[in-house]
Amino acid sequence: MRKLLETDQKALEINLDNTIYGTFAEIGAGQEVARYFFQVGAAAGTIAKTMSAYDKTYSDEIYGPEPSGRYVCESRLYKMLDHEYDLMDRRLRNERPECNFFVFADTVAAINFQKTIKGNGWLGIRFQLQPDGRPNDLVLHVRMLDNDNQLQQQAIGILGVNLIYACFRYHMEPETMLQSLLDSLRGRVKIDMVRLTGPDFERVDNRLLSLYLIKHQLTDVAMFGADGRNVHASEFLYRKQVLIVPGSFRPTTLVNLDMIKSGYQAFRSVPGIDPKRSALFVEIALGNLCEDGELDEKDFLDRAELLNALGYTVLLSNCSAHHQVAEYLSDYRVEPVGLVFGVQALLEMISKTYYDNQDGRLLAAFGELFAKNLRIFVYPALQEGSEELMTIQNMPIPEGVKFLFQHLLDNRQIVDIAQFDPNVLHIFSKEVLAKIRNGEPGWEHSVSPKVAGLIKEKYLFGFPQEQMKFDY
Repeated sequence: MRKLLETDQKALEINLDNTIYGTFAEIGAGQEVARYFFQVGAAAGTIAKTMSAYDKTYSDEIYGPEPSGRYVCESRLYKMLDHEYDLMDRRLRNERPECNFFVFADTVAAINFQKTIKGNGWLGIRFQLQPDGRPNDLVLHVRMLDNDNQLQQQAIGILGVNLIYACFRYHMEPETMLQSLLDSLRGRVKIDMVRLTGPDFERVDNRLLSLYLIKHQLTDVAMFGADGRNVHASEFLYRKQVLIVPGSFRPTTLVNLDMIKSGYQAFRSVPGIDPKRSALFVEIALGNLCEDGELDEKDFLDRAELLNALGYTVLLSNCSAHHQVAEYLSDYRVEPVGLVFGVQALLEMISKTYYDNQDGRLLAAFGELFAKNLRIFVYPALQEGSEELMTIQNMPIPEGVKFLFQHLLDNRQIVDIAQFDPNVLHIFSKEVLAKIRNGEPGWEHSVSPKVAGLIKEKYLFGFPQEQMKFDY
């Protein structure tokens, strides 16, 4: 069991460790992190330099201009880490050969007086774990939840201390590193992107870090690109038009691929959608990953492996309703947002909303579920026991909600996907998964050749190794 320490205790412990020495560079909310190390005493053994290039002209002279014109951004943080670490290494390496150097940097925009800025920032540390070793980077994005400027500044100070302490004390356990970031901060911040790289973390799969963020409730939404690199919405989704395709993808079958393809085509054909500004995500919800009980990291990575190999950016969420993902993205001017649902999943969602809100909240519940900036594209299914298609036109909607559903149809907030492949509708992921695990033949016809090859090559989803030997 990890012992929980107060922020001052963490800062003092680092100060008293003569092998740790570094620089603090902070932009925006002030030198909140460095202040903790000064206040607890013995800072001379830890701090080489502190600085705050608050003026943009000074900042540009030191770190170079930002083409985007934004200073609270990922690229600014990396420029700060690059500049300050190189400077310290050149000036002090011969003077302190026994020290593990670090540079802590942050660029933060705290909430303003008018409350038009909610408060967010980028924090990072470049650090050595051996004096003669190459440095590592831990970079994160934080959203501040306090509704007061001074409280947000205080939160940044605590988070910075937690970050530095985690890197030097919990580096052998990446999951513990992330959990410790919220020590003394629960309910005050959300950490929605973490990236850990360097020679000491080559075996760490950063996709698992995104999963840990969701698992331990550091955030409700996290994402990683097709290259497996954790990314943040503010860096590539600003003013984009986004389609999200939720699913289990266990494994990614031909019907999944057709749903993604046909849904994206339908989304991009909507008047007002600019194909050049559109972006596509596949979404895996935490509940979906835990449907068998415990969270299985191998099972998650198997799904991620296939989706990334197919070129998809993956969004992980712990949102109780899909509109909450759209609300998260709205902070980055992402609008509109499209969702692709299978018709059966939509029916279950509507029925549950109806039967759970018999207390007069039905209208409000549907208003939340089908927000104005949200459009749902519905993929058909074969009706049970027949070859007839179920679409939004013949869904067995509960009688008490038909008037609301018709309103959504009339306003085209829910639309059928017209162009789809009817030859794949008989494929069900659970049946394919069972065949893979049991070594039964024929499952390959339900997935793409690329997916089949990866499952066999990497023994994904419990594919029997003896079956692979037999195939060869």
